[in-house]
Amino acid sequence: MYSSRRKRWEALTRFVDDGVLEMDNNLIENAIRPSALGKKNWLFVGHPEAGERSAVIYTLLGSCRRHGINPFDYLKDLFTRLPAAKIPEIKEFTPAAWAKAKAKEQVAVQAA
Repeated sequence: MYSSRRKRWEALTRFVDDGVLEMDNNLIENAIRPSALGKKNWLFVGHPEAGERSAVIYTLLGSCRRHGINPFDYLKDLFTRLPAAKIPEIKEFTPAAWAKAKAKEQVAVQAA
């Protein structure tokens, strides 16, 4: 019994030895809270395909957040340009690629 407590104690106090480590994981818990709270609600979206579509939309919005993109601007551009896009161009519409393209546009505007 004592040896298992000892093992847990070392993990519990590891942050004392390394100042970079956080004492708790509140930042992570706060980041995942919205999806954790909505999990039960998303079980009842009406139809399995609606659930899959919701998952895609939530994934896109989460990716926008991760890349510092305004979701409205991204979705507006996506829904405007996507219908005319060719299959090889689809990769340009991911939030990561979209953010990179917008950053290049801003650099070009500032240089002009």
